[in-house]
Amino acid sequence: MAVLREYPVSEIMNLHIFGRQGRQKQPLPLFFNGSGIEMTVTGSELWIELEADCDHLEPWVAYEINGALMSRQMILPGIQSICVFRSLDPAEAKTVRFYRELQAVSEDERCRLLIRSVKTDGEFLPPPKYERRLEFIGDSITSGEGTYGCDMDTVWVAMYMSASVNFATMTANALHADYRMISQGGWGVYCGWDNDVRHNLPSVYEKVCGLADGPENAAIGAADPYEFSDAVDAVIVNLGTNDNSAFNTPAFTDPVTGIAHRQKRDPEGHFVKEDIRKVEEAVIGFLKMIRKHNPGAHIVWTYGMLGYEMTLPLSRAVSEYSSITGDKNVAFLNLPNTTPGTHGAHMHPGPKAHEKAAEVLTDYLRQVLEM
Repeated sequence: MAVLREYPVSEIMNLHIFGRQGRQKQPLPLFFNGSGIEMTVTGSELWIELEADCDHLEPWVAYEINGALMSRQMILPGIQSICVFRSLDPAEAKTVRFYRELQAVSEDERCRLLIRSVKTDGEFLPPPKYERRLEFIGDSITSGEGTYGCDMDTVWVAMYMSASVNFATMTANALHADYRMISQGGWGVYCGWDNDVRHNLPSVYEKVCGLADGPENAAIGAADPYEFSDAVDAVIVNLGTNDNSAFNTPAFTDPVTGIAHRQKRDPEGHFVKEDIRKVEEAVIGFLKMIRKHNPGAHIVWTYGMLGYEMTLPLSRAVSEYSSITGDKNVAFLNLPNTTPGTHGAHMHPGPKAHEKAAEVLTDYLRQVLEM
């Protein structure tokens, strides 16, 4: 029978930690979908001990062995161990990737997920090395909403979101790139789908996880400034879908200020110039912020997996930013639209739609990064 030894995360030398992380490493918080750990180990058995909490949105995790998805599951509140593998050849090296599936949660202050330790009877070997490093910024599309479930599933619950089936992780895998993600369903670059101007990604980009509120998340570093210490080769932004939806929804009244906000259309159905300009200015401002923290990265603003109506304003704003700043290392890229038969749950892009988007983005990045 295997004799297991427990290793706190902070004591494992040959461990690759990926995703957007803060300073705390023990226990290790997983704030975003696509954040986790990767290791190459011998031994016949391996367990990962987790600590979790939530009110109504349970964290989901997934794990892969040698690049193949083996399982994904809900994690209930408390401390628990997950058996990743058992009864395998103890002499054979296995590469294990364990990560969070659920996006950062702004609707459940108690939602959190931490890795406490790894238990195994094997030894830790050097983990895989990556040629490139990418950052993805987005909304529900980058959160993988709808990548599990069928197009008739409409209840908004955590199990329909993922990093395991996602154009961002597909692109990173195809390019053999390390990556980090920051995304939130319903949010935009200027406002959320419902005209809530508080729900914009630039307002949380400079924190470790400004999307995770509450004292428990603050205690594990969510509200700390993000250090941007690991340089990335490219930043991929996928925002604008919810800004477009705001033009079709009623006004939002700020509960604190009492001010009503609404993005409007004219009688002919076109964007009101003053309102679409708010989106364009938000794009320009966000690009400046991204460039400040990623001075050498190529920045590409992507759009189009759920319609193309915002293409002209977004591409115009990217061009204006380039003209104002002289920054030529920035571009706009349309991704393939989700077509009938490729939708998933919540009428969001399904797996086939993410695959098509990843193919286009991968080809583009191979060219611009000269890979």
